[in-house]
Amino acid sequence: MSLLKSDRSDSILVIDDDNDVLYTARLVLRGLFSKVDVLDRPGLIPEYLKACKYDVILLDMNFTRGSTSGKEGLEWLGKILRIDPEACVLTTTAYGEIDLAVQAMKMGAVDFLIKPWNKEQLVASVHNVLSLRHAQTDVRKIKSKHVSDINSRKTKSPEIISRSPVMVQILEIIKTVAPTDANVLMMGESGTGKELAARALHNASLRSQKPFVHVDLGAIPETLFESELFGHTRGAFTDAREDRAGRFEIASDGTLFLDEIGNLSLPLQAKILTAIQNREVVRIGSNHPLPVNVRLISATNMPLYKMADSFEFRQDLLYRINTVEITLPPLRERREDISPIADYYLKFFSDQYGKKGITIKEETIEKLKEYHWPGNIRELAHSIERAVILNKSGTLAPDDFILKIKSAPAVLNDETGISVEDYEKKAISNALSRHNGNLSKAADELGIARSTLYRKIARFGIGQ
Repeated sequence: MSLLKSDRSDSILVIDDDNDVLYTARLVLRGLFSKVDVLDRPGLIPEYLKACKYDVILLDMNFTRGSTSGKEGLEWLGKILRIDPEACVLTTTAYGEIDLAVQAMKMGAVDFLIKPWNKEQLVASVHNVLSLRHAQTDVRKIKSKHVSDINSRKTKSPEIISRSPVMVQILEIIKTVAPTDANVLMMGESGTGKELAARALHNASLRSQKPFVHVDLGAIPETLFESELFGHTRGAFTDAREDRAGRFEIASDGTLFLDEIGNLSLPLQAKILTAIQNREVVRIGSNHPLPVNVRLISATNMPLYKMADSFEFRQDLLYRINTVEITLPPLRERREDISPIADYYLKFFSDQYGKKGITIKEETIEKLKEYHWPGNIRELAHSIERAVILNKSGTLAPDDFILKIKSAPAVLNDETGISVEDYEKKAISNALSRHNGNLSKAADELGIARSTLYRKIARFGIGQ
């Protein structure tokens, strides 16, 4: 096996009392790595580790001539890990010392190399340990960035704004569930605030200082699914130029938010289920499972129970993700929240666009309360943003909101003869008709994302 020179400044330390071993190791490795140090006296280990943070340390298990117990090696392994808890140590041991190698790995060694080794075995073992080192470093960096982003969002993102009794109950559920590690399924129409509720749950949990990783499953192409979720090793496929951690790894010890989980195909559902059940992932191109510890929150606007009945969604996966189920109501069922939500976004967008001081008339609020809001809070926020941008008077009047879709009855039930789905289907059809099939313009009018509109068109069979 050959190993190309690393793109990074990798450093290797080889510790052995046999000078022939040290000479051979240095000869083999120095052409591959930027720094290769050898050491025949373990007593100098603390001094070497103080001077350099090595990427891989090869440690012999016996230093006294004639000794085979490995006691010295275990002692030095413990000292190395106390000096540098992140050290990646590769122990070297003879054929008869496999139990000793296993004991060393339980203490924290990454792997072991059996003596006598040849050039290919040495290079392969160092390469494997080095790959793990790089992966751990990358994951730590990504996690640190996610935590920084989370802390930033905590100061910028709104809390859930509500006066309605139904939302008070939901907030109480979030408060109760947050300290546990129970998997939570967020259900509700598009734009009802499922991501905001998931972040609120994470922020109130014992994992709040760890990463919150948001994955939009509806936006990941099926061909990239495994790479994005589980990661890959360098060379696993054509464009895999370096090792990459997947979202499960990055979210480990924190929260993984799987948005739009209802869009997964059955084969991808099976892969997610395996990762959740085994609490481990395997990167593409690797055979080594990596343990992951995530708190799972999933979200969907699709009828998962009906899909499970028709075998479009795996029942075993559904029962894995819905230990606790929270259904967020549409905005039309919490109209008392329209005013405070409107006030929040009015201030937010007024500040963002340098138009501070804009007010909103009471009759404008009443008009907003009469509207059906098929796009829910997302549509309300979009409408206020547009009104703020175009406003010149300093006051938002009813005419500043062009709500083209006719308002639906406050309650849609069997007595009206109109279901929510029928109304939504008609609204989408009308918007597409007005814009001659232009998805972007229709989505903009409806106040929903283009990808969401596309899925709803397919779901309702519009145009077929």
